[in-house]
Amino acid sequence: MPWIENSIVIGADARLVFDVTNDIARWSEIFDEYSDAKVLSEEREGRWTEIVFELTNAEGASWRSWRIMDHRELVVVAERRDPLYPFGYMHLRWSYRAVPEGTRMTWTQDFELDEKFDVPLATVLERMNTHTRQNQAGIKKKIESGAVGP
Repeated sequence: MPWIENSIVIGADARLVFDVTNDIARWSEIFDEYSDAKVLSEEREGRWTEIVFELTNAEGASWRSWRIMDHRELVVVAERRDPLYPFGYMHLRWSYRAVPEGTRMTWTQDFELDEKFDVPLATVLERMNTHTRQNQAGIKKKIESGAVGP
């Protein structure tokens, strides 16, 4: 089962980074790749929030995802739901840890490609790593510059 993991240090408080990057309704302004982000349901119970949402990318493709946020430990687990293609499954884990320079934000993606998807795994891994690093760098720039905040 292939996976990627990428981290970046953002010069801001871990709670702020967690809150900004998990504000799904604002993902179209936080991430350059999404033209729309709709929260379909959200339930908060103490330290936990469960969200179901729909994302639309710049090419117009949409899919639904689910995530649970742990507000105490600053950890998120998520999965892509429908449609899954080009994946057989896609699980994500985002974690936020205070470090002297601010926050180490780590994203792990554990996935399997659909057997009908004809792009080689090595190409997919390269694209996903590049894409994730670009997203993290963009978020870092936006948070540190104050372009996005609580």
